[in-house]
Amino acid sequence: MWETFIIEPMTNLLLWIYDLLGHGAHTFGLAIILFTILVRLITWPLNASQVKGAQAMQQLQNDKEWQDIQKKYAKDREKLAQEQMRLYKERGINPFASCLPTLIQFPIIIGLYQSIIRAMASTPLDMLKLARTVYTSLNVEGIIPLNSHFLWMDLGRPESINLLGFAFPTLAVIVALTTYVQSKLTMPTSTNPNDQSAAMSGMMSIYMPLMLGWLALNFASGISVYFITSNLLGIVQYAATGRANWSSLLPGGKKQAPGKK
Repeated sequence: MWETFIIEPMTNLLLWIYDLLGHGAHTFGLAIILFTILVRLITWPLNASQVKGAQAMQQLQNDKEWQDIQKKYAKDREKLAQEQMRLYKERGINPFASCLPTLIQFPIIIGLYQSIIRAMASTPLDMLKLARTVYTSLNVEGIIPLNSHFLWMDLGRPESINLLGFAFPTLAVIVALTTYVQSKLTMPTSTNPNDQSAAMSGMMSIYMPLMLGWLALNFASGISVYFITSNLLGIVQYAATGRANWSSLLPGGKKQAPGKK
């Protein structure tokens, strides 16, 4: 099922976009960028739901009724959980709305990596796998071998730039930086000292950039192109809501007031 519903469609979509763009230099990188834009458009409702869910959770954490409940049932975890679920139901809050797009992202990342490697088809065995993957509607003879170079990168290999005798991981740094910016901009602010979700979001804003930076450092650079494009689109999408708190990017930056645009 993974092969049929993830690898084959993604590989063929990448090759179709590549074929549409004309097989030239840098074309496969552009195909990955267009693929990322398409994924973002398809998941736009989910991402909008994520933003809405994060804002709803932020408002709840700063709500006086919820803060009073936390104080009242601080030693009764079961009753606290019941009251929390009651508030979720009364206010129409879905606690999973803010994490669903992130969960959906992981199979796309894994599938894209496998699709890029398969599309590169660097060995006879890879060529055989690719031939079995490509739909009959595509003229594989006119597409393969792909031009895998994009800017300074070979999209099928990890990237690094030799700078003054040192291998500098440019893409890994950019991936980590754009992931950090997106995490900080979308991270709910809270005035509630007992807000565990805000503390968890703060930890994720550190761990996610490090994790994706590590992936960019060790895997095909085509994945890094996907990460960077997706992060930039996510930043633009959230900024378009008017709720981006740019000062939060700086140490000690001023927190945006809850609900304020």
